[in-house]
Amino acid sequence: MARNYPGGTPLSVLTTQPLDGPLDYLAPEGGAALGAFVKVPLGPRQVLGVIWGEAQGDYPVEKLRPITAVVDVPPMRADMQDFLMKTGAYTLTPLYQMLRMTMRVPGLADPPGDRTVYQKGSSAPDRMTDARARVIDVLEEDPDKLYYPKELADMAGVSASVVKGLADQGVLLPRSAPRDAPYTKLDPSRPGKTLSDSQKDAVDALRAKSDQRFSCTLLQGVTGSGKTEVYLEAVAECLARGQQALVLLPEIALTVDFLDRVEARFGARPAEWHYGVTMTERRRCWRMVAQNGAQLVVGARSALYLPFANLGLIVVDEEHDSSYKQEDGVFYSARDMAVMRASIAGAQVILASATPALETWVNAEAGKYDRVVLDRRFGAAELPEMVPLDLREEEMSAQSWISPRLAQEIDRRLEAGEQSLLFLNRRGYAPITVCRVCGYQVGCDHCDARMVEHRFRGELMCHQCGETKDKPKTCPSCGIEDRFAPIGPGVERLAEEATARFPEARIALLSSDLMLSGQRLREHIKSIAEGEADVIIGTQLVAKGHNFPLLTCVGVIDADLGLQGGDLRAAERTFQLIRQVAGRAGRADRRGTAYIQTHQPEHPVIKAIISGEEEAFWRAEAEARRSAGVPPFGRLAGVVISGQNLSQVQGVAQAMARSAGPLHAIGAEVFGPAPAPIARIRGRHRMRLLVRSAKDPRLQGALSLWRDGVTIPSQVRVSIDIDPQSFY
Repeated sequence: MARNYPGGTPLSVLTTQPLDGPLDYLAPEGGAALGAFVKVPLGPRQVLGVIWGEAQGDYPVEKLRPITAVVDVPPMRADMQDFLMKTGAYTLTPLYQMLRMTMRVPGLADPPGDRTVYQKGSSAPDRMTDARARVIDVLEEDPDKLYYPKELADMAGVSASVVKGLADQGVLLPRSAPRDAPYTKLDPSRPGKTLSDSQKDAVDALRAKSDQRFSCTLLQGVTGSGKTEVYLEAVAECLARGQQALVLLPEIALTVDFLDRVEARFGARPAEWHYGVTMTERRRCWRMVAQNGAQLVVGARSALYLPFANLGLIVVDEEHDSSYKQEDGVFYSARDMAVMRASIAGAQVILASATPALETWVNAEAGKYDRVVLDRRFGAAELPEMVPLDLREEEMSAQSWISPRLAQEIDRRLEAGEQSLLFLNRRGYAPITVCRVCGYQVGCDHCDARMVEHRFRGELMCHQCGETKDKPKTCPSCGIEDRFAPIGPGVERLAEEATARFPEARIALLSSDLMLSGQRLREHIKSIAEGEADVIIGTQLVAKGHNFPLLTCVGVIDADLGLQGGDLRAAERTFQLIRQVAGRAGRADRRGTAYIQTHQPEHPVIKAIISGEEEAFWRAEAEARRSAGVPPFGRLAGVVISGQNLSQVQGVAQAMARSAGPLHAIGAEVFGPAPAPIARIRGRHRMRLLVRSAKDPRLQGALSLWRDGVTIPSQVRVSIDIDPQSFY
């Protein structure tokens, strides 16, 4: 029960404004609770904030301004305040930015009541225009959804007058709906799917943890072993206790199949929280989570910051996935923060993966996490056979990437009515466009990065800033026309080769670049699963938990691609990605085979992938990391100094390198400065430093002292990433 303060009590209020900390105000006449969301005056403006506690400043009480209003939502719980403070301290993020993370919801301060929303009607417009067609396209993605007028206009890229005109003609139907309403009750007592003996043992092991105040369990199961059904039973146990559960997924494309499975298990769909959810539903989800009107939330990493009233379980599915790391704004790992949130709230955590992150594996080996293992596929399905294809021995033409042996295997599957998958973790048509006369490579005007050709879109794109432009006809370097050529393959070029090589096959390209919305991406995946494609070509998107029953052949086009460069996680990520992709094959009653094309079959990572000796791989990788003193046996912090003025950026970077005394005092090493691998993004020059230390809890404090001891011009930004996952 939150503490209540009577009117006139001096209180500290944390706002979402960029200030050093909470400000002091007087409680309103009717009083206010600790953690209450409030409106307060800040200069001439009214801003949102949270009552953080009693006033701490020495400002005269008689000069304090009163809180303007208390927002009609449940107060922030003490465990949520604790979570925000500890996350901010760990990631070196100002507290106001952490508060923004949990208040990222439209209309939070709006009073309860009805709203006017629009739904697709049955009438057609008197005349069709491009703008009207875009609105109708949005509506047809999900005809039952309700949209705010502005939201619909924004999603369709049209003006408000276009939406109003369609409403006047009855194409859009206005509806009056409660602003927020509880979600349909889920029934944990409904029978689930029949489980195998190993699944039942896993469920029993997880249930045994449910009485503990906090537990963290690695649910490690081979691809196709039925991990989802196991942790859904843990969700059922949580709901039966009257608590709330959160399931994090790494990719929005996974949600359709997963939501169907939740509905089959519990009789209704859960709340959703990700970028594909409308503003209407985001507000509803936030409020219902706070009021205990949502039992289960399925979401992306930011769902961790929802204000759960009674959190009992967090599941991090595919916990090894790199998309759980946020690398802009607030730098945090959703997997690690899920463990922290659960420990504060006294909840259970399940980290599920066929190929766990090394950090998770090491914690399980050390006994910090419990481990439950599913080592066999469900039912009659068998793990795929892994076959290396040595590209040094394959006779391939210069512009071909599908080896003759792999092509023969695909032909066999086509004759048998089975599906094949070709995996290449490179988006677009070609990674480089080069002039054959002078060697000029087309780069981004705003970044030090080469532009990737996207032939299906008819443009070049920078994958750093998103800038696009037409492919030039004349080389800006030598002035000669029509001599640009694509170098290297992307999935679009691979699809072109597959179309020519298998002319009778239905080719499906699975890449997020080609989809206009999450809804269309999900529909595309569903159609593939239903057998509407013969050869699937995709990037790492295909590795994320999809189940294609007819898929029996997987071809990894370039297994060596992820091993290039000096990333300390290169071996781990290559192993995880290829094992996950191979695991798409043979998930039904026909055994699959994965063909791994490589120029270095003797490489330890490739050998581990082929042999399937996963525990041996993790042990060897762990020992290599231990010897190097890097995570999970040491600590790293990546520092990026950026700005539009290169000399200023270099000056700050050099000043930081010279003044690293606070870090040296705890035995940490500082490497750099050096230009970042991509030295300019969006017009901002970038320098990097890297800090390495032992597993020392003093690291964050030393980093703060170090950063604060250097004068940083307002035009220069210094970002510190604790536990960096990438080093670009």
